[in-house]
Amino acid sequence: MIPYGRQNISDEDVAAVVEVLRSDFLTQGPAVPRFEAALTAATGAEHALAVNSATSALHIACLALELGPGDLLWTVPNTFVASANVGRLCGADVDFVDVDRGNWNMSVAALQEKLQTAAVEGRLPKVVIPVHFGGESCDMAAIGELAKQYGIAVIEDASHAVGGRYREQMIGACQHSDITVFSFHPVKIVTTAEGGAALCNDTDLARRMEALRSHGVTRDAQQFQQQAHGPWYYEQVALGLNYRLTDLQAALGCQQMDRLDAFVERRLALAARYDALLADLPVQVQLRSLEQRSAQHLYPVWMNPEQFDRTVVFEAMRSQGVGVNVHYIPVHTQTYYRQLGFDWGQFPEAERYYRGALSLPMFPDLTEAQQDDVVAALRRSLDQGRVAS
Repeated sequence: MIPYGRQNISDEDVAAVVEVLRSDFLTQGPAVPRFEAALTAATGAEHALAVNSATSALHIACLALELGPGDLLWTVPNTFVASANVGRLCGADVDFVDVDRGNWNMSVAALQEKLQTAAVEGRLPKVVIPVHFGGESCDMAAIGELAKQYGIAVIEDASHAVGGRYREQMIGACQHSDITVFSFHPVKIVTTAEGGAALCNDTDLARRMEALRSHGVTRDAQQFQQQAHGPWYYEQVALGLNYRLTDLQAALGCQQMDRLDAFVERRLALAARYDALLADLPVQVQLRSLEQRSAQHLYPVWMNPEQFDRTVVFEAMRSQGVGVNVHYIPVHTQTYYRQLGFDWGQFPEAERYYRGALSLPMFPDLTEAQQDDVVAALRRSLDQGRVAS
């Protein structure tokens, strides 16, 4: 089976993890700060806080921005549920902004229209989370300008996009956002097995997130509200959680970051080859802006559900040894969110995309021969899945 995504682990990666296993610190040691330094060096952000998942990073980002009961968070339906769930975990209400038909990212036009209505109704969001679907950046300059106009905080969910670029800036530089979040799950661009990070340029935000990831506890004397009892003293300054990344994971991440550009360039080469191989097939590929460099986490295609039965195509691909996947079931259609009042029909572009979506295998070790097999299998599967007219 050719998987839709897979990690690349080198002997050097293994050696780095073994070195930590034989060291004095398996956690809360020097590897995590080294990994954070690699992230700031790669992106240009001033601060990076490594945590145990991108969900954790989104959560502490929302908490640091003081999202809470009575507040509102907006994100897109075309994402994994975590992008919305973190708002609910903070006690806030959640709503969604539909996506563009071409690149399946947050629609600036839909956001602008929704903000205008919300301003009239006195119900503006406190936080907006655009999601860089598949590794392609949202139009962050336009989103950032709207956020400034309406006084909204922006968290870039760049879980798919480490190593990508928006215009002249690396994704993660936070030029048009308050905080950017990365994921280091094994199918992402680089991996720490499980892991994530929150990046920002605001020292106060960074300090808040640093405390929140580790029980709300600090050893920074400048943050103490009481007299220190001695050199062992620490103080809980917030209600935090244990979202720490281990040194084992950080050591793996440091090694992976050395190959970040190589990983992205290989993914882009594979994407360009897919583009050419699929040119005569009746599928739509994600539009990629010439002003950006996608990190190409996914290679999604879309087939017209009026012409093809996606379930038949999916099962035919799997039966031929190609591990296709579907990203994503629209969040607002999930049972939990339907119980909050959402339903099918509210975000038509995200729903239209979902009904014809299919993610083809995309990972650096995918060979051209395997890619040829994927495309041949798709060609046969589309023939099998064609709906009779």
